[in-house]
Amino acid sequence: MSRRVPPATQHDPLPTNAPDPAATRRWLPKRVWITAAAAEQPHTAEIIRRCTAAGVTEIEVLSGNRLTGLTGGSEREVYARAKSTLAVVVAPPSALKPQPIPPSADWRIDLARGCPAHCQYCYLAGSLTGPPVTRLYANLDDVLAGIGTHAGRGTVTSRSSERAHEGTTFELSCYTDPLGLEPLSGSLAVAIGRVGAGTYGPEASLRFTTKYDGVAELLGLSHAHRTRVRFSVNAAEVSTRFEGGTASVPARLNGLAALAGAGYPVGLTIAPVMPVPNWREAYGQLLDDVAAALVGVPELDLTAEIITHRFTPGSKEVLLGWYPQTKLEMDEERRTQKRSKFGGVKYVYDKTTMAEMKAWFAAELVERLPTARLLYWT
Repeated sequence: MSRRVPPATQHDPLPTNAPDPAATRRWLPKRVWITAAAAEQPHTAEIIRRCTAAGVTEIEVLSGNRLTGLTGGSEREVYARAKSTLAVVVAPPSALKPQPIPPSADWRIDLARGCPAHCQYCYLAGSLTGPPVTRLYANLDDVLAGIGTHAGRGTVTSRSSERAHEGTTFELSCYTDPLGLEPLSGSLAVAIGRVGAGTYGPEASLRFTTKYDGVAELLGLSHAHRTRVRFSVNAAEVSTRFEGGTASVPARLNGLAALAGAGYPVGLTIAPVMPVPNWREAYGQLLDDVAAALVGVPELDLTAEIITHRFTPGSKEVLLGWYPQTKLEMDEERRTQKRSKFGGVKYVYDKTTMAEMKAWFAAELVERLPTARLLYWT
């Protein structure tokens, strides 16, 4: 048995932190499922208020903690059903222990697992099992507690002479896009506010990457410069062709400028870089657009992280099931094999192509975005 959460009437007040109606791109799931355990969590009431205010009409509290009804039909049908579902669940104990996440941050903290976007190169394909439903964690206090237990214990960025000033860094976007979920969750604002207030000690700082632009709710938060927001951007040919369900790159740059103007440390995640035809001109235009968006921002703190496209045999299989008509190049014969220390295989561009792109970006970042600090290239 399960029960439906009754919809708010026109007389019900909107929640204090209602979704930003002016956001260019907001995800609206067809259905929200709340497990029995999640229904008992205090933060779930805020999630329900936000989902109702956003216009979700199918909000259901399940009688148990299993998610059923997602499978059945073709792989494409399963994908569509899962991607239009938000599941509010309790993070299991295994998800509460922060894990190292080089080269991005000292530790990984997961507010959710799964992403509402439809990127044809999705990095989560092959790394998350089962239908790609987005699972939002309701036990927010338990999730964030890992920041307090691990602050001051970093081994990645904390030990870098170039980045030690960031303190102990916690990555929030390893398995999700937290800004894409924020209108329905409110979890990101809670995390930013607590870290900004020093709730978990003076060492901690947050960072996350997004392809969305609904930043209005974040602008007034007391972030204390301890959350770095990076916008994932790409050349127009890549973004318009392979990034479905996301805000446009110009809209993301507007969000970047707004947060930078509000004093947030910001960043670019240029990914996945692809040697598309005329790639130098295409990425040059992207860097020029970033520079134009940030003109006049005082005390700009800007970083860049550049990640080239890669895939694994498992991710390729999953992606072709999700997007059978994709034009994304995933030809093993045109790539170089790269093995991890655990024996995993990924396919990257050949050494010549990688060297050409790396050298070009290193030079052009200095020329077009001289204040940007390149954190890493991979």
